[in-house]
Amino acid sequence: MGRGDLSDAEWERLQPFLPVSNRRCGRWRDHRQVIDGILHRVRTGVQWCDLPERFGPWKTVYERHRQWSADGTWERLLQQVQAETDAAGEIDWDISVDSTIVRAHQHAASARTDPPPPPSSKGDVPAEHQNETPWQSLVFPPGGGGAGGEGLGRSRGGFTTKLHLSADGRCRPLSLVVTPGQRADCTQFKPVLEKIRVPRLGAGRPRRKPNSLAADKAYSNGPCREYLRRRGIRHTIPEKTDSQAARQRKGSRGGRPPGFDEERYKKRNTVERAINRLKQSRAIATRYDKRGYVFLGTVTAAAVVIWLRT
Repeated sequence: MGRGDLSDAEWERLQPFLPVSNRRCGRWRDHRQVIDGILHRVRTGVQWCDLPERFGPWKTVYERHRQWSADGTWERLLQQVQAETDAAGEIDWDISVDSTIVRAHQHAASARTDPPPPPSSKGDVPAEHQNETPWQSLVFPPGGGGAGGEGLGRSRGGFTTKLHLSADGRCRPLSLVVTPGQRADCTQFKPVLEKIRVPRLGAGRPRRKPNSLAADKAYSNGPCREYLRRRGIRHTIPEKTDSQAARQRKGSRGGRPPGFDEERYKKRNTVERAINRLKQSRAIATRYDKRGYVFLGTVTAAAVVIWLRT
């Protein structure tokens, strides 16, 4: 076992949820060996072709990661680990929302403008698609529309990607969204909250609603507050200075100021610490992936490790 590889206990938690071969597309290389190779690349940021030999052929590791990013396997693994943690009562549902800029390496540019090709007949097939042919089972996310279609853009930091996320009270990512670097935080507020989905181990609907939410002034606008009120989510978001001045100029017609709990707002640092945990992985601190869905899979794989090891 190398540094950063899955421990026996972590592997036992993941193994039941991994795809199983349908024996019609060839035998897969051992999942544990391949996942260790993926995590090594996520942690170090090394080029795929420079992976150590102990992980097997680098192309096998890359294709497994690419296909699992495309068909949502990484996201399902994250949800299953979250479900186990929630069943044990270890999720703090006082969440926080924020975003961070990720500098894109020059190798992240120049993705092909046509959509990604369908997987080969020897690709990985998720367990729920065992009766389908391989090219029917994997539906790739939309892409190939230039830099904007791949979550790449221009901001003050240059060629960048923006990662939007929500985190629980123990600094673990609950949901992740990738956009171009110039995209405003408030535009992704609803998508980030809509992606929170923690399944129940027994009967019942997945949990999607937090106990409370904290966010900074970037989310202080009417649509965000209206969305939270409609869902009945208690929130602590500071009011912008210009919004406060405009409300006061209107007098009684401006309405009451929004409630603000200073003690609750102090806990917003949990999302900042979750971002720091993610960016300890070099492949997340700097984006090398050309495709947006592959980079999202890279971030999700790192989030799975955070949940396993916290």
